[in-house]
Amino acid sequence: METKRWTTYNDNVKGSFRDQDAQHNNNRCGTHEAAAWLEEAAETLQGGGLVAFPTETVYGLGADARNTDAVAGIFRAKGRPSDNPLIVHIADSGQLDELVKPYPPLAGKLMELFWPGPLTIVLPVQSGALSPLVTANLPTVGVRMPDHPLALELLRRAGCPVAAPSANRSGRPSPTEASHVLDDLDGLIHGIVDGGATGVGLESTVVELLDEQTVAILRPGGITLEKLRRALPDIAVLGGEDGLSDQEEAPRSPGMKYIHYAPQGELTLVEGSPEQTEAYIAARLAEASARGERTGVLAFSESIRRYEADVKMNMGSRQRLDEAAARLYAALRRFDEEGAVSLWAESCSEEGIGRALMNRLSKAASKVIKLN
Repeated sequence: METKRWTTYNDNVKGSFRDQDAQHNNNRCGTHEAAAWLEEAAETLQGGGLVAFPTETVYGLGADARNTDAVAGIFRAKGRPSDNPLIVHIADSGQLDELVKPYPPLAGKLMELFWPGPLTIVLPVQSGALSPLVTANLPTVGVRMPDHPLALELLRRAGCPVAAPSANRSGRPSPTEASHVLDDLDGLIHGIVDGGATGVGLESTVVELLDEQTVAILRPGGITLEKLRRALPDIAVLGGEDGLSDQEEAPRSPGMKYIHYAPQGELTLVEGSPEQTEAYIAARLAEASARGERTGVLAFSESIRRYEADVKMNMGSRQRLDEAAARLYAALRRFDEEGAVSLWAESCSEEGIGRALMNRLSKAASKVIKLN
């Protein structure tokens, strides 16, 4: 199929639409044409089509979550295992009444605090409300309200709950730009709403309520463990250090079971002090280069100049891990574009967004070296 591209990026207003020719000419569309582009994308979703769109985290691949044929198209396009549940995106919390069973006040509190935003909440699903492919036949569904004007307007116009995993081939780095989506899915989906680069750069945090006083993080993301604990000082918030496993037989949320985010080359994640890490990676780069291999390194600005590699990707300062999170997936894709096959990455602190960053790096890595 032909993948249509609705190019909508505006430096000042993300909701302003431009067609592809106008983008090249740097001319903006008028309001009427902008609405027409957005309406066309919404109608594609309503008709059972697959539409990729930007969120504040990564680009998602959307389909009507009630339409089993449409949802099956997501799995075909991505090559995604069918026991991996999908997150449902909504534009209004009023939509929850038709999708989920009554939920506890704590879930409502989380919505008040963090919606719209990069937080997915696992809730008890209403029987028959969604395609069973969305929930992987589990009694729950992950729901979120994205904090992106294009995503919210598309969802409002479509008027349906939209199942939307990341818009990439399964196992590949998630897309943070429209070009990444087209690299993986051109010809496999009906259209893409191009809203420029995304913000957070890592997928949403996924949480589940274990009881009225306990929130468990199933997947770390932009809403960090620390943010949750500060916002809910009287509630227990459990993270990975509390023994939660991401290797369950039936994963309760995306990102809990399968290898994700991997570049085509072999990536080694190195954990240790900055000094130990620099010495180790520098030695391995030299060995790989001597073997005639094309090398790559993913490093922070404090140390990247010390490395000799064919492809060097600067993640920014260790003091600004939010920048590293936003750059990660584009960096992994750049290694593929440059043909680098022997890759090394520095580790970082697991405070704040660093927890999610290390989670994604460890899933992208072929192996992890611990120097301490």
